[in-house]
Amino acid sequence: MTIQSNFKGKKITVMGLGLLGRGVNDVKFLAENGADLIVTDLKTREELAPSIAQLTQYKNITYVLGEHRLEDFRDRDLIIKMASVPLDSIYTNEAKKNGIPVEMSTALFARLTEATVVGITGTRGKSTVTHLLYEILKSAFSDRQIFIGGNIKGMSTLPLLDEAKKGDIAVLELDSWQLQGFGESKLSPHVAIFTTFYNDHLNYYKNDLDSYLADKANIFLSQKPEDFLVLGSQASEIVLSKYKNEIESKIIIPEATIGSEIKTKLLGEHNKYNIALAIEGARIFGVKEDVIKKVVEDFKGVPFRLELVRTIAGVNIYNDTTATTPEATIAGLEALNKNIILIMGGTDKNLDMTKLISTIPKYCKEVIVLSGTGTERIKNDLVGFVKNIPVTFCTSLDEAVKEALKSAKSGDSLLFSPAFASFGMFKNEFDRGEKFNKIVLDICQ
Repeated sequence: MTIQSNFKGKKITVMGLGLLGRGVNDVKFLAENGADLIVTDLKTREELAPSIAQLTQYKNITYVLGEHRLEDFRDRDLIIKMASVPLDSIYTNEAKKNGIPVEMSTALFARLTEATVVGITGTRGKSTVTHLLYEILKSAFSDRQIFIGGNIKGMSTLPLLDEAKKGDIAVLELDSWQLQGFGESKLSPHVAIFTTFYNDHLNYYKNDLDSYLADKANIFLSQKPEDFLVLGSQASEIVLSKYKNEIESKIIIPEATIGSEIKTKLLGEHNKYNIALAIEGARIFGVKEDVIKKVVEDFKGVPFRLELVRTIAGVNIYNDTTATTPEATIAGLEALNKNIILIMGGTDKNLDMTKLISTIPKYCKEVIVLSGTGTERIKNDLVGFVKNIPVTFCTSLDEAVKEALKSAKSGDSLLFSPAFASFGMFKNEFDRGEKFNKIVLDICQ
């Protein structure tokens, strides 16, 4: 059976087009493979104009925008839902009630591909582990193709079906929403890496941490005895306490750091932890230690993860926009250690900020806080606890950066590590990060 035969002439509804590029490329792939498509999104045609502009050549797409309709979830062959569709969506439930399969694009790729699939999940660290493991495998194997996909900005995984073949390896970053799709399809990757587990996305999961963990657990729940589960030590206790009797695969729990013989350009103990997990994943494929060491030592990290943007008058400016939890911001503070001017704040995710607030005075000389629902919730606690350092509230990122640089001196670090979600002032955390970089680079000119 060819890849095209899975889609040609099939009536497929795609729920969610979005603006990040993944939805667009999924739809392109389906259209080029002859599917009869309905694309539906709650955003309007005007809001989605950049995405729709890339699809004008395809005549087999019908758009239903600004709303979803129950009728588009009946009499179809397949529904493909994008990330963050609510668990209790009446539309996907309507499809299931009518016997129509509901899948997510990354899980659909994993089900149809002949390549070996490696999946990486975790509240923090999954992007760094994914990219580093991809680079190690790419360096180690010249006789097979190595692909990267999943939760990667602007990258769709479905089109990899045209390229990936038996013997190749697909390294996929998987968030909890994508792993819902793996659970619904009763799939798990051959190699699963579970980095960390912290409170997150409690607004989506309605403060039910067990539901969040249950989605994450799909990365290993359908594994077989010949598969591998690499568990980060931070996540191992909660994972094994709840799921030990359901895990059939070989469990590996590596040391939580790397030896002194391996040097790294990445800052912080949390990154040594991430590197150790990527190394263990590479060893499963028999990668030689000298190859691992060279790639790790050359690896410069992932954009927007404690990324050094510029140094201005001796002040190092770091972009950590993907730090959307208090634990992530604490890790950034610990990595930079002292003389930090912190820019934080944003949209609330109902996470406990107590530890972050109590940690700030240890590392920071000043805090600049962006407006947002999360900021409003912690404003009084922050001002009440952080008494010996200045706390300034700003209504724009541009204002925040300029305010931070006013008091910065040579030897200081300006850290943009929000600890909150980005929605409201920005489209997403990547938009937030790009805007921060532009502000900094404009100042440099």
